[in-house]
Amino acid sequence: MNALQTPLTRAARVQHVTTKAGIEAWLVEDYAVPLVAMEFALTGGSSQDADGLMGTASMMAGLMDEGAGDLDSSAFHNALDDKAIEISFSSDSDTFHGRLKSMTRHVEAAFGLLKLAVNKPRFDNDAIERVRSQMLAGLRNEANDPDALAGKAWRELAFPNHPYGRPSRGTQDSVAAITRDDIVGMHARVLQRSDLKVAVVGAIDAAKLSALLDDVFAHLPEKTMLNTIAPITMQGLGERKVIDVDVPQSTIRFGLPGIDLHDPDHIPAMVLNHILGGGVFSARLFKEVREKRGLAYSVHSQIVSYRHTATFVGGTSTKNERAAESLSVIEDEIRKLAIDGPTADELDKAQKYLIGSYDLRFDTSTKIAGQLVYLQIEGLPVTWLDERNRLVAGVTLEDMTRVGARLFKDKNLVVAVAGRPVGM
Repeated sequence: MNALQTPLTRAARVQHVTTKAGIEAWLVEDYAVPLVAMEFALTGGSSQDADGLMGTASMMAGLMDEGAGDLDSSAFHNALDDKAIEISFSSDSDTFHGRLKSMTRHVEAAFGLLKLAVNKPRFDNDAIERVRSQMLAGLRNEANDPDALAGKAWRELAFPNHPYGRPSRGTQDSVAAITRDDIVGMHARVLQRSDLKVAVVGAIDAAKLSALLDDVFAHLPEKTMLNTIAPITMQGLGERKVIDVDVPQSTIRFGLPGIDLHDPDHIPAMVLNHILGGGVFSARLFKEVREKRGLAYSVHSQIVSYRHTATFVGGTSTKNERAAESLSVIEDEIRKLAIDGPTADELDKAQKYLIGSYDLRFDTSTKIAGQLVYLQIEGLPVTWLDERNRLVAGVTLEDMTRVGARLFKDKNLVVAVAGRPVGM
């Protein structure tokens, strides 16, 4: 059994480690497999990109394992491959992430390579141009992708003049304009210790981990130099934007303001969304849009909490001539849920699914490390590992009615459509 698969012992198994240099980490010792998995995170995703240089954080993340110290890209990857070490980096809207996985017998070598990547990335010009070419190729593909176009248009409607409204991977013009100095500057601003979050799972004890963490992170600057990002409430309620694309199907993106993760109504909102569009085959939108009317192959919705806003978002794809009908059905189901709430049977099934499926987030060391870092990023206590399911089980029909009205009542969706929808 995995180290965190027993609900009553999840939180108790997490050790809080503080190194000599003051670096804090959450550790789950698990010797079932001779493996160590680590994830760390720092504030500093695409929201930190400068105007006109969108994609800088994404490019930096893509370059962090493309050579470091005395090792160029080829030599660095050969060193990883020789010992089956995995090191990767990524960025999202608010956060920069790093990940490591290694067999225990190679853990010193793995952390040594991570130290180089974190502290001495080379950012060689040939690697920059290679990663730039990959990003530009992806952006060229997105230029004709209805899903990407609808998502981009929706974000611009929802978050005008805000970093959340900009493309996180940039545009062809912005990616082409990024220089090595821009990448080095992003690295200097993001890689620091003041809000470093670390989680480690596997066959390693606290003493050994402490020494390795200090070796990797202790020499980073202490204070952040990040730009301040203003909170924002979703804009554009009731607006609809159509992006003309000569394709037979329309891709629809819709949304409303959501409920923040720290709000007491967040868990009820998560359950309500499962009933509406998050439960796949059991969801109302799936039944009404796909099963009853055959309007689309899939339709979905979710509650998403960012650092500076919260959203309810969803989408579907359907034939151009049925796009207006599909959106009308979606709006009708949202209104019904806002007015009448779900049934007792719907609530019971949603709770059972959400509670039962929670274990799937902890079935590998890598997933556990990711969940532990997520809690730290969001400022949630380790006891959340045990409390989450109890909170889901405690949701009532009265909660559903209150939260349904709060989320949906008298609100008009922000909608973006890519295609040639008839009647919109």
